[in-house]
Amino acid sequence: MAREPADEALPFDDEPAPEVAPEPAPRKRRSRRKAEGSTESRTRAASVDPAKERVRPIPEPVNLRGHGPARVLALCNQKGGVGKTTSTINLGAALAELGRRVLLVDFDPQGALSVGLGVYPHQLDLTVYNALMERRTTGEDVLLKTGVSGMDLLPSNIDLSAAEVQLVGEVAREQALARVLGPLLPRYDYVLIDCQPSLGLLTINALTAAHGVIVPLECEFFSLRGVALLLDTIEKVKERLNPELKVEGILATMYDARTLHAREVFSRVVDAFGDTVFQTVIARTVRFPETTVAGEPITSWAPQSPGAAAYRDLAREVLARAD
Repeated sequence: MAREPADEALPFDDEPAPEVAPEPAPRKRRSRRKAEGSTESRTRAASVDPAKERVRPIPEPVNLRGHGPARVLALCNQKGGVGKTTSTINLGAALAELGRRVLLVDFDPQGALSVGLGVYPHQLDLTVYNALMERRTTGEDVLLKTGVSGMDLLPSNIDLSAAEVQLVGEVAREQALARVLGPLLPRYDYVLIDCQPSLGLLTINALTAAHGVIVPLECEFFSLRGVALLLDTIEKVKERLNPELKVEGILATMYDARTLHAREVFSRVVDAFGDTVFQTVIARTVRFPETTVAGEPITSWAPQSPGAAAYRDLAREVLARAD
């Protein structure tokens, strides 16, 4: 007699249910639409140069009937290596090409501005330090001619580092540089001060003596971090020492339009500061280190180069903003 098939065993309530291996969790995947949107956004950003989008015609400067008194501009940023010295030399040379008389002030103890113009600071008997600290020495005594027609120099060397300590005990210590420059202003149209990379007493002196500040800003994210502190310092100097002081403009330097990073940084700067940012940008080029070795501006070392053209455009912008 055939046996009936046994009933399928069922688990009793007092017995544990057999373990079942959990199914693997589904992998999280970005939606196709989101991925495509992100790619499209980066592609669009990579294909547009924000610096070129801001280019507008720059008015040609008017011819001068006479010279002076000078407008004083401090090139300032507490971060080093952003192009302050390079911009001071080449902006000054470009202004001189346009018929302006220019005085460059090396206000950095490293003396890089002086070296960039072919002057050996350690060989100098008199520098801007002597004009600051010695009553018998004037700016006229320290003045040097440069190889650029219409452009002179107040040189500096390591002695200037002592001035920051010695000025602490002086009366009206923040006005020391302004006292030196005062008698020279009628002879020039522009005075450009190359500041040291800090916000110490020497930089405060430069801001107190200046009418405007140009902020060279490297197109790199870390350079953005210190700008707020610099602008806060400028505002304090304006409130307490120099009511005429204003930010003349922010200058984008070391710009490489081939990289998305540089374009994004430049866009952020423009979003934050608007028309305060010069439309002229200074691109990276091997020509600038060459000019330092040669001891002359790029406008004479490589007059047809894009770097020379950029500083000529910047000079016209600076003149247009002063009108």
